[in-house]
Order: sequence, then C-alpha cells, then structure tokens
Amino acid sequence: MDFEPGELLKNITTPADLKKLKEFDLEQLSKELRQYIVDVVSVYGGHFGASLGVVELTVALHYVLNTPYDQLVWDVGHQAYGHKILTGRRELFYTNRRYNGLSGFPKRSESEYDTFGVGHSSTSISAALGMAVASAYKGETDRQHVAVIGDGAMTAGLAFEALNHAGIANTNLLVILNDNCMSIDPNVGALKEYLTSMSTSKSYNRFRDDIGFVLGKISELGPDALGMVKKIEKSIKGTLLKNSNLFESLKFRYFGPVDGHDVKRLVKTLEDLKDIPGPKLLHCITVKGKGFAMAEKDQTKWHAPGLFDKITGEIKKSVPIKPVPPKYQDVFGHTIVELAEKNDKIMGITPAMPSGSSLNIMMKAMPDRAFDVGIAEQHAVTFSAGLATQGMVPFCNIYSSFMQRAYDQVIHDVALQKLNVVFCLDRAGIAGADGATHHGAYDLAYMRCVPNMTVSAPMNEEELRNLMYTAQLPDMGPFVIRYPRGQGVMVDWRQPMKEIEIGKGRKLCDGEDVAILSIGHIGNEVSKARIALNEEGIYPAHYDMRFAKPLDHSLLDEVFKKYKKIITVEDGVLEGGMGSAILEYMADKSYFAQVVRLGIPDRVVEHGEQSELWNECGYDANSIIKEVKNLAVSRITDTLAG
Repeated sequence: MDFEPGELLKNITTPADLKKLKEFDLEQLSKELRQYIVDVVSVYGGHFGASLGVVELTVALHYVLNTPYDQLVWDVGHQAYGHKILTGRRELFYTNRRYNGLSGFPKRSESEYDTFGVGHSSTSISAALGMAVASAYKGETDRQHVAVIGDGAMTAGLAFEALNHAGIANTNLLVILNDNCMSIDPNVGALKEYLTSMSTSKSYNRFRDDIGFVLGKISELGPDALGMVKKIEKSIKGTLLKNSNLFESLKFRYFGPVDGHDVKRLVKTLEDLKDIPGPKLLHCITVKGKGFAMAEKDQTKWHAPGLFDKITGEIKKSVPIKPVPPKYQDVFGHTIVELAEKNDKIMGITPAMPSGSSLNIMMKAMPDRAFDVGIAEQHAVTFSAGLATQGMVPFCNIYSSFMQRAYDQVIHDVALQKLNVVFCLDRAGIAGADGATHHGAYDLAYMRCVPNMTVSAPMNEEELRNLMYTAQLPDMGPFVIRYPRGQGVMVDWRQPMKEIEIGKGRKLCDGEDVAILSIGHIGNEVSKARIALNEEGIYPAHYDMRFAKPLDHSLLDEVFKKYKKIITVEDGVLEGGMGSAILEYMADKSYFAQVVRLGIPDRVVEHGEQSELWNECGYDANSIIKEVKNLAVSRITDTLAG
C-alpha cells in the first residue's frame, strides 16, 4: 500500500534535506510527519502514542544536530518512528515490525543514524555517556551526545547510576527528559510527583525563562562570570521550588521545563544548549498521543492499539464466530485474584506493566495487595524477597526478557535464601513483532542452573492455574512459571484448581518408535503434528514434561527404556535448555538414544509473527512432522542395514 507524504515530508530522505527548510516550515513538517505516522500505523499496526508525542522534538533534534556525527540515543525506542522516517526509511516504514522488515526499535545494523540498539528501557544515558567519554578521549570536542529518555524510563536504577557517573565525567552530554507522565501505563512513584511539582510551579517557570536568557548572554563573558551565575541560579531555584536541585545535586545543569510541542522554541533551546559545556538536562513536557484525540485521552490503550480507523478512531478487532481462548496474561490476572481471595498472604508485584501482565485486575480488586514499582526489575525482585521473609507469598510478574535485568537478585536475594517468591514470566519464548530485544528465549536455561529453583511451564490455561495454585502452597521456595504471549487453547479454562506434584510430567499419548518430549505451550504444536502424522500411519508418543527443573526421572526412565529415537521441543534456546537437561540425564544414566533437539538456535532471532518465527527456527508443527519422518526413515534404514 502506498502512503502519500506531505509536500515537505516527501522531499526529506535524510536530515540534510531537513536542514534545507526554513525554521518557519518546521511546524508544517511536524504536522505532516505526525499524519504519516497515523496513516501507516493505522493500517499496519505498531507502537503509536509514544512517537506522536515526540514529533516536534524529533524534528528539532535532527534540524539542530549534525546527525549521525552528533550521536542521538533514543531510550527504549517506542518513540523513534519519526526518527526512522526522517533518516532514510520512510518508504520502508510500512514494513515496520513485520517479518523481514524494519525493526520496531532503533537498531545499529539497520541505519547509521541508530547509534545504539534499544528495546529495554533506561539504557540511553549510560550509552550516550560512553559515547561522550570516547569522543573526548579522541579529541572530538565538537561532537554532541544526546540521550532522549522518558520519565517512566527514568524510574529505573540504571538511569540514576548513569546520572551519578555523568555528573563527574564532565563530558559533552545532553539528557532530554521527555516527561508525559506515562510509560505504557501511568507512571508511579516519588519521581513522578517531583517532576509534576517542577512543571506546575508558576514562579519557577517564570524564573526559568528569565535565567535561560541571562545564562546564554553571560556565558560569553568567560568561565568566571558563568560560574557566578550558576551559583545565583542554584540559590534562587532552591528558594522557588522545594527539592528543585535533584538533577543539579548530581552536577547536571537543569533547563526547563519547556513545551515539547513548540518546535521553534525547541530549536532555539537546543541551539543554545550546544554552546554550554558539561552535562545538561532539558526537561520537556509532552503529551503521549499528541495530535490524535483518542490517543491523548486514553494513552495506555493507544500505546500499541493494533489496526484502527484513522478517521473514526475505531480499533479494528475481528469478531470471532465462536468463543475463543483467553490470553495467558488474562488467565494469570483472574487466577491470582481467585487465589488471593482464599490466601491472604498472596501479593502481586510488577515493574511498570500492570496492563501488559494483567496484574491491573488485582490492583483494582485489591489495591493494598498489588504493586506497580515502576521500571525497576531489580527492585521488584528484592522487594518480593522482603515480602517473602515476612510470610507473604509474592507473585512477581515480569516479562521473561525483562527478568534478565534482575538475575543477580533472583540468585542472591531469593534462591540462596530459599524464599517462596513466585516468578510469573510472561512473554516467554518467541515474543513476536517486538523482536530480538523482547523474545523470552533464555529463561529456561538461566533459571534451570539456579539452586533451590523450581522451573515450570504450562501447556495450557488449566495447567497455568494449577501451577499457580501449587506455587502458593507452603514451603515451595523459589518457583518459576513461564508462559507465552498471546492466546491459550482452552475456551472452558476456568476449571477447579488442583496441586501438581513438583517435578512430575505426564504422558499424553503412547506411541511407536519415536517419543516427543515437550515443555510449555509449544506442546500444542506437537499435538497438531501428532494428529497429522497419525493420519499417515505414523504414531509418535508425546510427553509433556511440565518441569525443566526438577526433571521427572521416572518418566525419562520410561522413555529411554522404550524409545531409541527422541525429539525434544521447547520455545527457548537449545543451549542449556530442557533438551540439554535431558541429554545430561541420558549421559548420567548411561542411556543410549538418538536425540533431536528442536528450539531456538544459537543466533539472534529477529521480529515477525510467532508462527513465522517458530517455522524459521524449526519447531512449529510442520517442522516437527519433518523431524519425525526423518527419524522414521532412519529407523527403516537401520532395519534394512541390520
């Protein structure tokens, strides 16, 4: 589908073209850029509100900076669509987040303008500081380094660690704080309150306007004069606004807040800041979803709404002819409330993803027992550990890929102390269009090696409920339940819950010659393959392992004694995963079998639909059928040879 850009936008393929415009053209260009994002995302989907909120800032940055020589780092990348369009990718933008198309996030291999690959939050200041220090070392004193970070991403510890270092590094670094009071869900915590006080103080804002002008003039008189003005500025700020020196206490020059939708003002401010040395922070007030009324009104819903009518704002959802299974996240959300109603020790924790994890259901029903701790995975885990020391049973719900950021806390604060923290890892396995930064590929491998840890994965919604029920029983210790993004397979999923024996798998069907051992939701692809193979007269056995740790030794003994051809299937990395665990057991027990492991190979898997990526990686139903047939052929060959 062709999308017609506006009269100004159609002539821009690089920031060099943007710089040919007059400053008074930038407002019109911003309107055209915003409309182009609306046009494409409404038809092809993707993240929406975040990029609309930084259109003017994106235009101003590329107008003022000499990119890519000047280095611009976007935090997370949800807001980088305008950046992609202005940096040579407009004609391919419709492929964004599609299989073999543009990445939904900045990616170094995609463009020289993408200076740092991002997908997880709060990395921008650290990365830009590293670039700034390297530039200083190489004598590139004219090079600008800019990190654009949202107020949600600023709640992560990594951002404060970077600010702490940057304040003493004294390099040419500009941090732009994009303050819209949102990440995906509304922001929480003391930082939000602090930023709100800064943006609403009338006295402070009048002073800010005046002092900005004075500083620009006085800096021309030399370092001594500038130093005196800095002292005066700091003193007055402290008088006008309580605790106004948060960033300045970290030795950052603070400027703002400024209107993030006034492109002319942004251009002037950025031009002025280029001439001020050392670490600086520009506080921009923006509106997520700016320019699209419904996105401004319901910013969480319009973070990534899917396909929609750009005129009416109606989000297009297919109406199923018959009832469909729920999403796994919603099964979690409703089940934790059911459990908490019967067990007053249960609490829910999530790092800034209450709607994405469906913990918002518990937050609404039991607001004193469910916590959004902001984008702070490490804190979420150790906070959960603290709750567990007092007899609580915390369900810590974190996306699998985000749990990677809290691995030390999992080991040091939970596992070593044998605390009953239940880690519900959403988006486990191939995550889909979010791509490499969001695939939950590694959790089976990195959790399996941790002492005292139980690692499980349900094949369907009923199994998820049973594992959640089991995990909250007394003396369970650290417990992982990992499940994928998207729908399950059961319409009638709300069955009575029952305890599952730890480390106990199940035989789903007997078979001949070949046994397939799967773990988690991907077992449903095995079921599809088995049905198709049965129609061809091939009858593999199927076992649902349920647990990657501890393994079901009695089940494995049965398998190895009966079958000499085995296929393992997992929606996770092959190195160190469930298949590796089974090979280890086979070696330890001196069994002999031909084992084929199917799962995510040892390479980076890019973005696409889950089914496309399962096929690419070789463990969808068709791939399983192929492997079973290959083993069946080898059996016939072995028989003839014998």
